[in-house]
Amino acid sequence: MTNEELIKDAFDNKTWNEIQTTDSWTIFKVMAEFVEGFSKLARIGPCVSIFGSARTKPDNKYFKLAEDIAFKLTKYGYGVITGGGPGIMEAGNMGAKKGNGKSVGLNIDLPFEQSANLFIDPDKLISFEHFFVRKVMFVRYAQGFIVLPGGFGTLDELFEAITLIQTEKIGNFPIILVGSEYWKGLFDWVRDVMMDKEHNVSKKDLDLISIVDTADEAVAKINEFYSKYLLSPNF
Repeated sequence: MTNEELIKDAFDNKTWNEIQTTDSWTIFKVMAEFVEGFSKLARIGPCVSIFGSARTKPDNKYFKLAEDIAFKLTKYGYGVITGGGPGIMEAGNMGAKKGNGKSVGLNIDLPFEQSANLFIDPDKLISFEHFFVRKVMFVRYAQGFIVLPGGFGTLDELFEAITLIQTEKIGNFPIILVGSEYWKGLFDWVRDVMMDKEHNVSKKDLDLISIVDTADEAVAKINEFYSKYLLSPNF
């Protein structure tokens, strides 16, 4: 029985029909997405979320880099969580699959992400309608974030993770940006304008972020962080 069918079963037909014609129905659809996400991911174990563009092609250097990072992460016992689509997400799931690690895909129907990639474990594929539910799953079940070049969606995911750590809404997990030539200009501006000139962020906030250029460096940053802690499943 699907989550929607379970919810429907709690109401008589008249009430159910009324719910579906009002904004109240949105609440139940959101609940269903949370229930499915929590049910599938609650005991997934230590994972790292990999963010990046859906538009990145397999011949792009960052595609190969994302695949290498994911593969190397599995060798240290981490699973990989991606947005489930093509591009960097597909590369991340491909690397996790090659390493026989857990390969999670949190898919959503978008213009550049028409379907889930083929490298996600079938029992770890979840499709979302609501962006905010999907983002909860990214941060709730990850113990680190690796961000490769991407567009507005990638920036949204990156700054959401930074904000949640900065405001202590989630743990102080590592955030690693891959590709200094891509990220340096943005974070030079963050440092020079946001921090030094306008005082809107602090040095402590910038210390949440590491910028690297290789798969080995990215994985080393994750391992360096968790060398201080006992790595255990996140439940």
